[in-house]
Amino acid sequence: MKTVSIIIPVYNEANTIARTLESVSSANIPGWEKQMIVVDDGSTDGTQKELRRWKKSCILLRLAKNSGKGKALTDGFRKAHGDVILIQDADLEYSPKDYPVLLAPFENPRVHIVYGSRFLGSHLSTMFVYALGNKFVTFLTNILYNTNITDMETGFKVFRNNVLKRVLPIQAHKFDFEPEFSAKALRAGYQIYEVPISYFGRTFSEGKKLTWKDGVAALFTLLRYRFWKPHTS
Repeated sequence: MKTVSIIIPVYNEANTIARTLESVSSANIPGWEKQMIVVDDGSTDGTQKELRRWKKSCILLRLAKNSGKGKALTDGFRKAHGDVILIQDADLEYSPKDYPVLLAPFENPRVHIVYGSRFLGSHLSTMFVYALGNKFVTFLTNILYNTNITDMETGFKVFRNNVLKRVLPIQAHKFDFEPEFSAKALRAGYQIYEVPISYFGRTFSEGKKLTWKDGVAALFTLLRYRFWKPHTS
């Protein structure tokens, strides 16, 4: 029986975290055991109260102050013992029902990294500017790293545990984790296998945290790791 370590970074998601954990916990993945790791990134809205109810079902980590998705994930990686690591956002945009689709490619030993693409599967229409920016940074990723993916910024990133040896340390503390991980993985020679997923994107009024500043940071991150040696100290 293989194990998948599901890492869930969460910041101020008191309204969604319980439903997210229920969905993850109940997800049926034939042939796989689940290790759930939740990293509370310094929430101040009651998220921690919701998480206490799950202390017997998963590993709970808490950062003293809000540091960003990248930092939360890095802390979660240290506790992951699964054969495969899966990143799950806590905002209900990505559904655990897609886990079997995400994990199936790992039956092939040539597959090391799987991305769930929002643009290959069914998805709720998203804001035009957000979608355009997403497609632009993906286009730039394909040019700079000679690949052909459709969704670099996807939150559904799944990879074999040993991939971490080639991409750590992660310098990004915020949403620039997505381009840094992608850039380092591609520079290390890994190919990315994409599968279609369902996606229910939120608007800013519903709590979406990604902004245009994160898009700018993504561009600089992609350029940095293409043309300069990553800082590893």
